[in-house]
Amino acid sequence: MKNKVQSKKVLLSALGLAVAALCSPLAASAQEITPATDDQVMSGSISGSGTTSVKRAPATTDTSSATELGLGAGPTSIAADAMGNVWVTLQFSGKLVRLSSNGAVSGTYVVGQNPTGVAAGKSIWVANNGDDTVTKLGLDGAVLGTFKSGGEGPEALLIAGEYVWVANERSNTVTKLSAAGALVGTYNVGRRPVALAADSAGNIWVANNKDDSVTKLSAAGALVGTYPVGRGPFGLAAVGEDVFVSCFFDGMVLKLSGRTGEAIGKVRVGDGAAGMASYGQNYLVANNGSNSVTVFSADGVVLGTIKVGRSPLQVAANAYGYWVANAGSHSVSRR
Repeated sequence: MKNKVQSKKVLLSALGLAVAALCSPLAASAQEITPATDDQVMSGSISGSGTTSVKRAPATTDTSSATELGLGAGPTSIAADAMGNVWVTLQFSGKLVRLSSNGAVSGTYVVGQNPTGVAAGKSIWVANNGDDTVTKLGLDGAVLGTFKSGGEGPEALLIAGEYVWVANERSNTVTKLSAAGALVGTYNVGRRPVALAADSAGNIWVANNKDDSVTKLSAAGALVGTYPVGRGPFGLAAVGEDVFVSCFFDGMVLKLSGRTGEAIGKVRVGDGAAGMASYGQNYLVANNGSNSVTVFSADGVVLGTIKVGRSPLQVAANAYGYWVANAGSHSVSRR
């Protein structure tokens, strides 16, 4: 009975990010890209800058290719460090778990209340949604400090240079912290910011889940623009100066121009398009509603769809493959 209650709770908490999203018109210039069969060939360029012909790999559902590692307690976010370790937040227990490159649990650490976001760099940062704090840990798991996020409901984190950016979903702000945890700045964005990404020019992109929009900030925090996207933007991944945004209720990933913010391409993925990550030269999106991960190229070519655990929310990648936090089955899938 307890497991059933926990499963329901994690879905209400995590999927509640997308509730109340309304339909927004997409830019007329967006080119739709959908998976092709073995003998279909896609002609044209997602950017419109030229014409290419590429043969798409068929989608797959190879369940044997994913190894599930049971964790329990609501894994909702995941990040990979440069040492090959993978860090997973356990929402219900207030803990952070470290997995080695082979998937074995190599450490468990107490953080704040309801941790829902994690980022890895020279150190590990955790967003504690329940107590409006962030926790900083060393790569060895030692807790180096816990600091106020500067907003309400820290949900997602981004390490960019010497700074840590925090998306605060309840105060509709993004805050910028120093490496020592000091508040550098607070910036108003759209309603319920839930994801962050930095492009190659150093700009910060924010997914505003309830506004059906993304906001672009300069590295200094100045507002560059806010742009309409699909329903329930949930994940972000930069591709040069452009950015991919997953639209939860549309089962779609949009590619936005870094120059204008308009949609210049879209990729059809699975139901409930959620967290995103880069994977070598390719990109990943967790499909929360179809229990899968879709892999696609920077040009929008779908390379495959792999079945994982139930209700995957976030995905991360390192030299050992990619890793998926499955909120519904309380597991991590390693591909």
